[in-house]
Amino acid sequence: MTLKQTIMGLSLLTTAAFAQTPLDRSKLPADAPAPQIKIGNPETFTLPNGLKVFVVENHKLPRVAVNLVLDREPLLEGNKVGTASFAGQLLRNGTKTRSKAQLDEEIDFIGADLSTSPTSVFGRSLSKNAGKLFELMSDVVLHPAFPQAELDKLKKQTKSALASQKDNPNAIATKVANVVMFGKNHPYGEQQTEETVDNVTLADVQTYYNTYFKPNIGYLAVVGDITPAQAKTLVEKAFGSWQRGDVPKPTYPAPAAVGKTKIALVDRPSSVQSVISVGYPVALKPYSQETILASVMNDILGGSEARLFNNLREKHGYTYGAYSSLSGDRLVGRFRAGASVRNAVTDSSVAEIMNELKAISTTPVTAAELKQTKNAFGGNFIFTLEDPQTIANFAINTARYGLPADFFPNYLKYVDAITEADVATAGKQFIKPENAVIVVVGKASEIADKLKRFGDIEYYDAKGNRVEAPKAAAAVPVGLTAQQVIDKYLAAIGGKEALSKVQDMTMQMSTEMQGQKVTMIRKAKVPNKSAMSVMVSGQEMMKTVSDGKSASRTMQGRSQNLEGKDLDMTIQAGMFPELYFADNKVTSVLEGTEKVDGKDAYRIKNSTPGGATWTNLYDVNTGLKLQTISMQRGPQGETAVAVDYADYKDVNGIKVPYTMIQPMGPMKMTLTVDKVEINKSLSDADFTVN
Repeated sequence: MTLKQTIMGLSLLTTAAFAQTPLDRSKLPADAPAPQIKIGNPETFTLPNGLKVFVVENHKLPRVAVNLVLDREPLLEGNKVGTASFAGQLLRNGTKTRSKAQLDEEIDFIGADLSTSPTSVFGRSLSKNAGKLFELMSDVVLHPAFPQAELDKLKKQTKSALASQKDNPNAIATKVANVVMFGKNHPYGEQQTEETVDNVTLADVQTYYNTYFKPNIGYLAVVGDITPAQAKTLVEKAFGSWQRGDVPKPTYPAPAAVGKTKIALVDRPSSVQSVISVGYPVALKPYSQETILASVMNDILGGSEARLFNNLREKHGYTYGAYSSLSGDRLVGRFRAGASVRNAVTDSSVAEIMNELKAISTTPVTAAELKQTKNAFGGNFIFTLEDPQTIANFAINTARYGLPADFFPNYLKYVDAITEADVATAGKQFIKPENAVIVVVGKASEIADKLKRFGDIEYYDAKGNRVEAPKAAAAVPVGLTAQQVIDKYLAAIGGKEALSKVQDMTMQMSTEMQGQKVTMIRKAKVPNKSAMSVMVSGQEMMKTVSDGKSASRTMQGRSQNLEGKDLDMTIQAGMFPELYFADNKVTSVLEGTEKVDGKDAYRIKNSTPGGATWTNLYDVNTGLKLQTISMQRGPQGETAVAVDYADYKDVNGIKVPYTMIQPMGPMKMTLTVDKVEINKSLSDADFTVN
């Protein structure tokens, strides 16, 4: 039979087969069974000092990566929290034979990367420079200098970061959640503070290094354009002299689950949003089929565009995103679900989060939900296999956690075998809303009463300490009006007569963020002209200008004309806007009182005919303005933004706030006034709209 006749025969057979079994196009084809992933086995060997080495040979690119991992237990550092972190960072800041500058220079010269942490050292370079890379890593690991000057610098930077976290509601929520779930006498619950940072000495750092940097708890992965024989020679030369030693293995009691749901509330009077974090400890070990099932279940509950997201964002519009996480850990795992929401819908958001936690074990998971999650898990897993470092990590984790040799090769099979019933079972096992602590960081005066329906409320400060419930603000005196409050404010800052003589004002403010100087210059001229420019390290990043009738905003060279509410909001940027409320047809309503940083304040809501609204809060006793809350447009829609005013000083008979605190992303930026100039005959050209 000729080749042509064979092909024709096969065609006829295929046609006949289709004729006998019509194709049902109304059904999707069945998924093929998950394959077993063929993962190459690394070459392994152990040095006499106990260092376990894994070599993954990959010659696709002329690069080599070296990753050292130290397998120690979590530490309870007590009144010196931060010691391990400082030790990890200082490893990279100089050795006994190389200063930090010399180390940086040699690393840069060979185009390498070298980073350190309390439990790892990672290096990467071209394969032709592998010998030099090992030499540098060996020097860092075996001969750290721990310079006092570098420790002092790290401590200063750490305290600066801690100070910024005091105003970060997400950081506060995480800190308080850890304290409530684990307790301050647990490695996962103790807190780093300015005091614990100050307590750390160079001797403490050295003790940490001498105690835990031992090769017998080490795993070293060498990946890339290198043979096992070459790697062994380099490893033996670099780390063969490293001396083994006994490493402590502390144990800790398992944190007790709360008997019933309770609320841990951190009062943040200036908050216009609430950060919600629902969590509890979980008995879940890492790297097991149970862990994989728990991860799939959690992804359906709180992954990207999953149930929590679809409920709180898509269905109710409470937030820009709601998610959950469920992590296994050799000591103790944890579950967390959370979102940032408007004050007005805080209790409703908590209710919906709790409903979804209950529903994951009672509302059947659909085939579509499960398939989408499985596909995502499979795709992500296969994608990671493109990195040879992944194979090395598989080998290290298999050894560290005593896993079966086929655990990672069978990962996709484990995922594929999960059923809808398995997800419901995992939900019942791991999702425990009745044992959860609901941490809320927000404005207690607006949200506390509505949260009581979920459980008893305990109040905490930003450091995780129990505190008394905040006292309610004083009541509004009978007959007091918004205009009377505004008049008291105008009198407090100089009086209407003096204020009306101010024709223009220039204010220069500055701060520092992430090592860069931020400067803000605000100019204003009667009646409604204003200009505001923000510069970072001398480069203008944003500018807003209003000539009293029109306005524009320029960001990184792109200008946009402001209209409607945005245009009306420029009234706030003018000089003493309250003085000109009547001219600008601003309506003001006294809504009540509340606390602002412990001070009683009158709350006045202002609105324009164009629909712009903002709220000012004035000190009951002094009359001075303490805060302005307004809605600002961002990439994800309108967001409430609060600006605080403090440290009023006299300038030519006018009181001006010399400290202004306003949000910058998730953090708060404290601006200090450097210079104020009044009646300097500013040119109208300063207020030209683009």
